[in-house]
Amino acid sequence: MKASPDNTQRFYENDPFLNSYNSSVLKRINRIAEKEALLIKKSANLAEFASGHTYFGLHFSDNVWTFREWAPNAKSIHLIGEMTGWQENSGFALKRINDEGIWEIVLHAGALKHGNLYRLLVRWPGGEGDRIPAYANRVVQDPQTLIFNAQVWSPQSPYPWRCPDFKCRQEPLFIYEAHIGMAQEEGKIGSYAEFTDKILPRIIASGYNMIQLMAIQEHPYYGSFGYQVSSFFASSSRFGTPEELKALIDSAHSAGIAVIMDIIHSHAVCNEVEGLSRFDGTLHQYFHDGPRGMHSAWNSRCFDYGKIPVLHFLLSNCRYWLDEYRFDGFRFDGVTSMLYLNHGLEKTFTSYEDYFNENVDEDALTYLALANKLVHDVRPEAVTIAEDISGMPGLAVPLSDGGLGFDYRFSMGIPDYWIRLVKDSYDEAWPTGHLWYELNN
Repeated sequence: MKASPDNTQRFYENDPFLNSYNSSVLKRINRIAEKEALLIKKSANLAEFASGHTYFGLHFSDNVWTFREWAPNAKSIHLIGEMTGWQENSGFALKRINDEGIWEIVLHAGALKHGNLYRLLVRWPGGEGDRIPAYANRVVQDPQTLIFNAQVWSPQSPYPWRCPDFKCRQEPLFIYEAHIGMAQEEGKIGSYAEFTDKILPRIIASGYNMIQLMAIQEHPYYGSFGYQVSSFFASSSRFGTPEELKALIDSAHSAGIAVIMDIIHSHAVCNEVEGLSRFDGTLHQYFHDGPRGMHSAWNSRCFDYGKIPVLHFLLSNCRYWLDEYRFDGFRFDGVTSMLYLNHGLEKTFTSYEDYFNENVDEDALTYLALANKLVHDVRPEAVTIAEDISGMPGLAVPLSDGGLGFDYRFSMGIPDYWIRLVKDSYDEAWPTGHLWYELNN
């Protein structure tokens, strides 16, 4: 999409105050187009570019196992696990295959088997550490030691989808938001299978047409509600197997209900063994270096959206969940935190200047636009929702009209305001004027 006044005419018609920022809007449109052109130089399109999950990580094809990892600062990488007695073995050493820092190993079919636990031993100048592979699609926690490891997940046959061609219905959304582990009455962590058997029938009977699932991506701390992600390509094993999650989604689709997930690309857990922080010995492989790489309020790492390998990782992550689990879209978490260098903390957005000044992270904004383009290219009927409290203009405006391409904005300001009213005010003291303003803002 090349920027032109015609592209954005409706954008300004909807909000004439934006006419004063015409040059800034066009600059953003051009920036998005230029970044996409850069990313697809060696690919047919953005969807092909966003296929890192089919290259990196562990794959079995043509009767051999192939494992690849991106770790530019590493001096050596070994696979260690049950197949090596958790000892370093020269037969499981990866080789660096290019200057970009991609490492690879090819193993015969019998070297690994379904269910094997494994991890990486990464050495770098001045140090070493165990790491969970960045693209691991199955990660489990030992119930006694509480240690996380990647797990070889290669069932004899793929999940047999009963409703393979499901498409979201084009109608107003009626969303049931749920956390798999906390959705049930029993005093324990619930499972995908239990949710399918016990909760899904109630959702169907209540007339919902979409389910939004929290805490799907693997996370080491259960109390984080899934918002401190460590393994971005792994569905949380606390709740069951990948096939059980697929069965949940398939069952919902069979009942005509779409399923979206919270996708956490606004930050990542600080954990170094389980997560991406200091993966290859540096703090800046996936994240910003220095103070900008830390989210002080959330004690988490902040992605560097200006790096092509990071965009490759995150965009591939979007496509992975659409392709592998057939999710119908995403609620992007923490969009306000992504859009502003100060993460929108302690900030009241009262002026249009707040949306077009040096505090805006234009790299993050560009990433979000590209993520929306990718999702809708792969699944035109998919739904994307931005969790934003800032009111960034154009957030839920099509890319072709000068926006960022989200279908909806989930305004946290309204539920937060309701909570304050219920907790802090007597019913008779509710400020109806202010309430009217918040509900219509």
